[in-house]
Amino acid sequence: MPELVDPGLLRELAARALASASAASAASASASVAAAAASAAGQRLAARRPVVLIDGRSGSGKTTLGEALAPLVGDAQLVGLDDVYPGWHGLAAASEAVVTTILRPAEPGYRRWDWELAEASTWRSLDPSRPLVVEGAGSLTPASSALATFRIWVELDEETRRTRVAGRSDADAYAPWWRMWAEQEDHHLRVADPRSLADVVVAR
Repeated sequence: MPELVDPGLLRELAARALASASAASAASASASVAAAAASAAGQRLAARRPVVLIDGRSGSGKTTLGEALAPLVGDAQLVGLDDVYPGWHGLAAASEAVVTTILRPAEPGYRRWDWELAEASTWRSLDPSRPLVVEGAGSLTPASSALATFRIWVELDEETRRTRVAGRSDADAYAPWWRMWAEQEDHHLRVADPRSLADVVVAR
């Protein structure tokens, strides 16, 4: 059962994430060689930055992994969907935002959610040229997978996940919503089947 902050695991995942982006760049360049051969701009467009998606159920360790992995993937920007969910009913909305705003090519970003005030907050802009790691339940769908270069599913049994969540600073606020959130995760798993989309499954 690997630890998410194990240096060996992190190095392996970072290397695979960078290699996947390079492979995607090569494939893109090959497919567009006729149009891009004489154009420096075309060559730049063919390049693919690393875009890593980390999905898994609540308490599985997605945030821990994302925070440890992002600095190793070209000092990637990190987006945690906890910052994006528009409240406790918002898994599907944040999942959609991954495709429609976070990973869009022009002016990407997202509207932060203020959990204390229960309302939308400030806009965070993202740099479309820099590597990106997105972690959170709902991040990996067929639509978002097509825009990513590397995909990770983190798996952990329910008992351990609940124990981990109980140890968080926000445990009291989360406890009444555990079942409702789990139902949204169940729906996400049925509709998107994120585990099957992953390049790597980290089973703990």
